[in-house]
Amino acid sequence: MIDGDIDSFKYFFDKYYDDLCIFVHIYLHDKSLSEEIVQDIFVYFWENREKLKISTSVKSYLFSASKFKSLNLLRDTKTQKKIVEKIGRIEPIYTPDYENSYIDIDEFKKILGSAVDQLAPKCREIFLLSKQKELSNKEIAERLGISVKTVENQMTIALKKLREYLTPYREKIFLLFLFHFLS
Repeated sequence: MIDGDIDSFKYFFDKYYDDLCIFVHIYLHDKSLSEEIVQDIFVYFWENREKLKISTSVKSYLFSASKFKSLNLLRDTKTQKKIVEKIGRIEPIYTPDYENSYIDIDEFKKILGSAVDQLAPKCREIFLLSKQKELSNKEIAERLGISVKTVENQMTIALKKLREYLTPYREKIFLLFLFHFLS
């Protein structure tokens, strides 16, 4: 394209769009995904028209870019499938009753609060000083007049008991994490 000329862009789009879609479809076997890939290539082509250094023909550039974008998508999809399969072998993430497989933040806080309430009084106090007040083990030990080793032991016990208490909710907690992480 010469100086970002829209007519040149339109010419290349009209001339190669259909052929590129057919070409990409050979790799992806999905018409709408193929069209999306080709559209992405043209968007990139237009947005970067001033920076692109095309050493071959525009046709070669467009076909090469389409091929590599298709192959990258296939590679990424294959990797994602492997991850999902590995997770599926560990334990299913999704349950058939999706409505009951998700908890919100408030419900999670209640569950966690109940778990903390199950701890022995001294263990709970040490855990809360560590997590809510963000005190170090040394600061907790000084405040309570106990050894740092006692604080460490109580934190280990607290975390173990909380893990045990929260085990039945792990899928829901995981989904909560995913929704908030991906949002």
